[in-house]
Amino acid sequence: MVQKYQSPVRVYKHPFELVMAAYERRFPTCHLIPMFVASDVVEEEGNEEGSTNRVERRCALDVDAPRLLKRIAGVDYVYFIQKNTLNRKERTLHIESHNETFSNRVIISETCCYSVHPENEDWTCFEQTASLDIKSFFGFESTVEKIAMKQYASSIKKGKEIIDFYLNELEDEGIINVPRWTPSSPPVSLPRPTSLFTSPTVLPKLVVTPAVSIPLPTDVLCFCVTDKLDADYIKRYLGDLTPLQESCLIRLRKWLQETHKGKIPKDEHILRFLRARDFNMEKAREILCQSLTWRKQHQVDYLLETWTSPQVLQDYYTGGWHHHDRDGRPLYVLRLGQMDTKGLVRALGEESLLRHVLSINEEGLRRCEENTKVFGRPISCWTCLVDLEGLNMRHLWRPGVKALLRIIEVVEANYPETLGRLLILRAPRVFPVLWTLVSPFIDENTRKKFLIYAGNDYQGPGGLVDYIDKEIIPDFLAGECMCEVPEGGLVPKSMYRTAEELENEDVRMWTETIYQSASVFKGAPHELLIEIIDASSVITWDFDMCKGDVVFNIYHSKRAPQPLRKDPLGAHVITSPVGNNVQLIDKSWMLGQDYSMVETSLTCKEGESVQGSHITRWPGFYILQWKFHNMPACSATNLPRVDDVLATLQVSSHKCKVMYYTEVLGSEDFRLVFVLLAGSTRSPCMSHTIRNPRLD
Repeated sequence: MVQKYQSPVRVYKHPFELVMAAYERRFPTCHLIPMFVASDVVEEEGNEEGSTNRVERRCALDVDAPRLLKRIAGVDYVYFIQKNTLNRKERTLHIESHNETFSNRVIISETCCYSVHPENEDWTCFEQTASLDIKSFFGFESTVEKIAMKQYASSIKKGKEIIDFYLNELEDEGIINVPRWTPSSPPVSLPRPTSLFTSPTVLPKLVVTPAVSIPLPTDVLCFCVTDKLDADYIKRYLGDLTPLQESCLIRLRKWLQETHKGKIPKDEHILRFLRARDFNMEKAREILCQSLTWRKQHQVDYLLETWTSPQVLQDYYTGGWHHHDRDGRPLYVLRLGQMDTKGLVRALGEESLLRHVLSINEEGLRRCEENTKVFGRPISCWTCLVDLEGLNMRHLWRPGVKALLRIIEVVEANYPETLGRLLILRAPRVFPVLWTLVSPFIDENTRKKFLIYAGNDYQGPGGLVDYIDKEIIPDFLAGECMCEVPEGGLVPKSMYRTAEELENEDVRMWTETIYQSASVFKGAPHELLIEIIDASSVITWDFDMCKGDVVFNIYHSKRAPQPLRKDPLGAHVITSPVGNNVQLIDKSWMLGQDYSMVETSLTCKEGESVQGSHITRWPGFYILQWKFHNMPACSATNLPRVDDVLATLQVSSHKCKVMYYTEVLGSEDFRLVFVLLAGSTRSPCMSHTIRNPRLD
């Protein structure tokens, strides 16, 4: 397999002739290049006017390789053939090198070029490209490749240091100018370059196709066709990259320029995808191309200009940007515990929430670029502070969790390596349940950036002040800075939209696929059977009262009322041929003898949403029951209230309607996360029930 390498453009802010004078001082020997042992001129020629000079050399290198490998190979030095062409008229120096030793087993080729900067004739550019093809090497192919890569990495850095060293030496001697060649003047005695050693080259070197002087981009995609990346630009705007990382960036960028006409991603954006795949260029290219197609299909590049958050989001979405952290990263604050996720999904639909989150990510990219300018160092990601104060089981509403998982999937695929740190504060006991559901969908590298604090642990050493200046800690976290993030609250039911309305916006309600509807009659409750194999499993439920009032109960029995069948979720349930009403508990069963109640009865009113969980104490069969709620008779001494009259009218139909969803979580996963993150010594039997009363 051929390994190709390409380096960024290196810019010397000195004239070409002065750089050549510095380059000439490297010969015949250079103490800065100990591996360069010797060189012999094989052939030399020039034209009549003296503007061009060609030199071919045979150079000996003492490669830094294990002694055993040298003994096996039977050589002390590796010889390279180097051909240099200096054109004083065009002000260019081309260097071509290839290995002579073991050329039938390993082929190393390198091309370097010194030329005048295209935008400033008093500056000089240096470009380098190389390839490595190891056909066979006594079974040490991987070792040779590692040696070559190591040599290449060091040579890139060393090459610039050598030229800078001799430029400074010339300046100390008072030589700050070398006259340009003219047809009437005798040729200036300039070095006869010895290529490979522009930096020791047992290792490939690269040529780049990015921009020498690029203004900082302002959006994810930018127009660029022939611009080249220069090393100073990379360090200033992208950070410290190894030579091999620079090579991956440059080669992927060049490939995009050749295959994606018009707009291509900014360098920062390409770099994120490379980092997400550990600089595996093929894998990074695949996911980047998929993302580019997605951005085009959904017009994401214009999202900030075209997307306007609905008023309900402005009022009830508890997130917003808030200054920056100690590293200069933009800081996003999300008060998740105060957010009514169910209300937002029901009022807006999944698609609107997704677009809002995408707009947040697009804004984050823009803020990173701004902070890069402000702080004078590369800032490519942001910090997110998530306050979980108020988090409870209503946040585990299944459609809301499904919407969250879809958002995570889209963001992970299209905004990799944009999250620098996630601070989770005031994590309550219910947090492990949410974490169990969500964490498998989060990339492992992203999970490593999570810092979780329970209670008020974030206020001490090692807490929030280590990452955020005390002066900008939000007021709701006992800080001194007023935070404009909305406080949230329950979204009024009057803002809810019907499934048909949401479908018109191309959004399919999750409840249509995972929720079931059931009728509850007077004297005929609806019951659902779940078989539990492992004790301490977690039964979760979420249901809406569409019509009428019911009493919700949970019972346990050691034996099943009827033969079982298994449902797609893995739990065992019983269904009845009698439509959407199922009765399981035989009237001959005795409470306390054949079955027992494990949760206190809960009365649920029409219009309420109820979410909850129960950690099972014993294996066996659990029965969830929705039972018709009988209104108490009005006292003869009290006049009936309006609510009671209306309730009596509703009861006259003797029918209630409930929409529900249940799920069983395995005990092992839940308990592990619960112990690690909640640090609780609470009894293994726990339940949570949250009700959202009608607000309209």
